[in-house]
Amino acid sequence: MQRLMLWLASRHFLGNLSVRTKLLLVALVPLLTALPILFSLIFYWGIGYYDRLLTFKVSSDLTVAHEYFIHVRERIGLDVSSLGDSYRFVTTVQDDNHADLQRMLADKQKALDLDFLNFLDPQGRVIVSSNGKPAELIAESWPVVFSAMQGGKATEIDIYSEEQLRQLSDKAAQQAYLELLNTSNAAPTNKTAEKSGMVIHSATPVYDDDGQLLGVLEGGMLLNQNLGFVDTINSLVYAEGSLPDGSAGTATLFIDDVRIATNVRLFGNKRALGTRASKIVRDHVLNDGKTWLDRAFVVHDWYISAYEPISDSFGKRVGMLYVGYLEEPFRKAKETAILLLALLFTAIGIGGAYFSLRVARNIYGPLKSMNHTMTAVELGDMHARTGVQARDELGNLSRHLDDLLDTVQQQTAELKTWGNELDRKVVERTAELEQTNKLLVQAQQQLVLAEKLAAIGEITAGVAHEINNPVAVLQGNLDVLRDTLGAAAAPVQGELQLMDQQIYRINTIVTKLLQFASPGEFAGYVETVAIDEIVADSLVLVRHLLNQSRIVVVHKKEATLTVPINRGELQQVLINLFTNAIHAMKDGGRLTISTSDWREADGRQGVSIRVADTGSGIRQEDIAHIFDAFFTTKRQGGTGLGLSISYTLVARYGGTITVRSEEGAGTEFTVRLLA
Repeated sequence: MQRLMLWLASRHFLGNLSVRTKLLLVALVPLLTALPILFSLIFYWGIGYYDRLLTFKVSSDLTVAHEYFIHVRERIGLDVSSLGDSYRFVTTVQDDNHADLQRMLADKQKALDLDFLNFLDPQGRVIVSSNGKPAELIAESWPVVFSAMQGGKATEIDIYSEEQLRQLSDKAAQQAYLELLNTSNAAPTNKTAEKSGMVIHSATPVYDDDGQLLGVLEGGMLLNQNLGFVDTINSLVYAEGSLPDGSAGTATLFIDDVRIATNVRLFGNKRALGTRASKIVRDHVLNDGKTWLDRAFVVHDWYISAYEPISDSFGKRVGMLYVGYLEEPFRKAKETAILLLALLFTAIGIGGAYFSLRVARNIYGPLKSMNHTMTAVELGDMHARTGVQARDELGNLSRHLDDLLDTVQQQTAELKTWGNELDRKVVERTAELEQTNKLLVQAQQQLVLAEKLAAIGEITAGVAHEINNPVAVLQGNLDVLRDTLGAAAAPVQGELQLMDQQIYRINTIVTKLLQFASPGEFAGYVETVAIDEIVADSLVLVRHLLNQSRIVVVHKKEATLTVPINRGELQQVLINLFTNAIHAMKDGGRLTISTSDWREADGRQGVSIRVADTGSGIRQEDIAHIFDAFFTTKRQGGTGLGLSISYTLVARYGGTITVRSEEGAGTEFTVRLLA
């Protein structure tokens, strides 16, 4: 009841207000209420989304660093395994000449960029070392060595003590030694130096021709102060231009919480070796075994950081892998954006209030004038007029009161205006119908194409299934054959590898068939990209082919527009065109990549990419079929799907691929993309 009385009182109060006051309330109350709420929502959502973007980026950076770490471990494992399986090494071991074996291990250690190579007897005792035979060194306690003694191959991370490092070499012990530096926010410790070493540790069994175990080949790389390792991670994760000015990317390898390899700077060019991670990070990663994705204090500044635990061959968490970038530029950018947003909303509020007051006054003025005129007419003054010249609805109403004799003429003019407007709308609707008809024809064509692709997709899926089954059987039996023969397979190792390569080629062809038949399933994330950056990245990916030939590359950068497209799919198209051009210039030549903007009269615009070579060219009778599936002019290695998949990918984004070629004089492909 009380609320009802208050509501009635408020209605009575509002009813007593003047029109002018009501107009001011209507104009100002929504504006002054909505702007603060809108600013708060944008601030809350914007800051949260911004922080999530930073965390997502550093998470992606950690994934790249992790994959490179795994790649290095696999490479070392493969190098050690290949050496242990080599005929020359097995022969040298069987000759029982320790001097020759020691020289071979020393040469291979240097060639493979390892810190030690040891040959152990079947009981796990070191017989010969690349650094000289250690005294009483027994390695069977390492899980990777024990696995090799049982016939397996293993590569893991292991922590060597100072004594174990000295048994390997004095150089290894000296390289691992790091004095600990006082670090803010680090956990308390009584240690003054880090003397243990983190080693990528690999071992493989060595068999004679009869399959008898001759011993174990053990090798490893010491990661302490291995600056090339972390610098490579940093260059992969934080390539030039990937971070804004003022920020810097860093990568670090830890034993426990001590930095043993890092490009974080202590001051100047001095690296922060021997400094320690903050206590909160150490507890989260090493104690709880979780990945850290958040801001963290690194040596002397705040970084957007990612840490993941590293476990040794015993399953114990012994260290951390870290990547991160300086937070300060991003924090300043965020603060600047907040300040600009606040200033913008303040300016909008002031401007809106001023505009609302002016509009309210313009509305109230004609109403007041009409009220006075109507009062005067009621009193008998038939010559009273409002004199309002405004062009809005109130102005029209005032003019009707001023001059009723002009009503018919005004209505006639309005009817004429309406007729012209109707004629204009008829023309517009006719043009819209014509455009709709064109779109309908295009849709019908796309439907026919979709039905064809669906039919191809069904056939391709069945073919792929029928091919994959026997291929899987071939691969499985080949693995069984290799395992069964063991060392006896060495004389036909080349043939077995050739079979592996051909099976991999079949799988590649099947994958391309599926991608051609169902391109939508392989669609990627669309982003706005600069074309010349993608061209440069694609050239890097075919650099190994260019280095094998005498081809001069010219990149003409004239494109200024960006295009919305999936970066990986555009790289796939460019790499295919570059590869075809390189294969067409077997005796060398000139590869020219030109980018430029284009604009049409209807307002459409985009970017053109021209890839021209000076190779053998394409026969005129083949040009009409080069984008057809399974058509190829390559005698070996071609599937006939590269250009057809490229054509489908470009067409998905509204673009086109055309070709111009003269046999014996070269070929030029032109890719046109919509901006």
